[in-house]
Amino acid sequence: MFKRISKYWWCQIAGWAAYFVVNIFFAYSYQGSIDRSYTINLLLIIFFGLVATHLLRSILQRINWFQYSFESQMLLFFGLTVGAGVIIYVGNIAVGNLFRDLGQQRAFTDLKTVNFLLPIFLITAIWWLIYFVWHYIDRSRNTQVDKLKLESTVKELELKTIKSQLNPHFIFNALNSIRALVDENPQRARTAITELSNILRSSMQVEKAETVSLENELSIVKDYLALETIRFEERLKVEYDIDPETLELPIPPMMLQTLVENAIKHGISRIITGGTVLIASHVNNMQHEITIENTGQLSASGPGFGFGIQSTRQRLSMLFGSRASFNIYNKDGEMVEVKVVMPLV
Repeated sequence: MFKRISKYWWCQIAGWAAYFVVNIFFAYSYQGSIDRSYTINLLLIIFFGLVATHLLRSILQRINWFQYSFESQMLLFFGLTVGAGVIIYVGNIAVGNLFRDLGQQRAFTDLKTVNFLLPIFLITAIWWLIYFVWHYIDRSRNTQVDKLKLESTVKELELKTIKSQLNPHFIFNALNSIRALVDENPQRARTAITELSNILRSSMQVEKAETVSLENELSIVKDYLALETIRFEERLKVEYDIDPETLELPIPPMMLQTLVENAIKHGISRIITGGTVLIASHVNNMQHEITIENTGQLSASGPGFGFGIQSTRQRLSMLFGSRASFNIYNKDGEMVEVKVVMPLV
C-alpha cells in the first residue's frame, strides 16, 4: 500500500508532520503544557496548508509553468505564497471559531489576528520555494539524462551505419579475389570459399559488438590474407609482430581487416614485384599501438582519402574520443605506415 503513495504525498506528510512536532516541542518547552485551543489551531493550519498547497499545485500543473520566463515565475511564486497564506488564514479563523468559546473567537480584521498572517506567509513561502527548487533540479537532471540517451542512440546508429557500409565493401573485394581463381584453379577456389565463409561467420558474430579482441580480429585478417595470398602468390609476403599480451585488448571490429585490405589494394597490387605487409601490435606508454606497414607510397589519391580510412577515423573517434589517434604516412621511400593508438581498456 505504501508503495502506491507518490513522492509528492510523502513530502507533504513528512513536511507537515515535522511542522507539527517542532511547534509542539517548542510550545511545551516554553509553556510546560499545551492547551486544547493551541492544538486545534495548529491542526487547522496543517489541514488548510495541505488543502491550499495541493489545490494551487493542481492549477500550477495545468498552466505548464515551466514555459514562462523567470520574471513571470517569480510573480507566480509570490502569488502562490500569498494565495496559500490567505486560504490558510481564512480557513483557520472561519473553521476555528466553530471550536472556540465566544470570548476566544477571532475576527478577520483584528490586529492580533492579522499579525498571524506573517508566519503563515513564511510557511507557504518555504513550501513553494522547496517545490520550485525540487522541480528545477528534477527537470535539469531529466534533461541531462535525455541528452545522454540521445547522444548514445546517435552514436549507436552511426556505428551500425558504418558497419553496414564496411561489410558489403569487404565482401565485394573478397569475391573478386575468388572470381580470379574459379577457372584457373578450382581446388584453390573451393579453399578460398571456405576461408570466405569463415570470415563472414566471424563478421556476423561481431555485428552487434562495438569492440572485439585483437585475437578475434587477427583470425579474420589471416583468413583474408590467405585469400589474397592465393591471388598474389609470391608477390605478397606477410609478417607479424604481435605481443601476446595485446591479444585480449579490444579494438573496433573489422578495423584491422579494413586497414590490411587498403594496404594490399593501394600498395601491393600496384607494384609489379609485389611487396610486404607487416602487422604489429604492442603496448607503448600505457597505450595499445597497432601498426601496419606495406610496400608502396602514399599519394593524394591513395588510401588516406578512401572510405576505409575515413570509417576507421570515425569509429575510433566515436568509441574513444580524443584518447585515440590515427596516422598514415610514408615511412621512407619504400614503405607506408599506418599507426593506430588506443587507450588501454
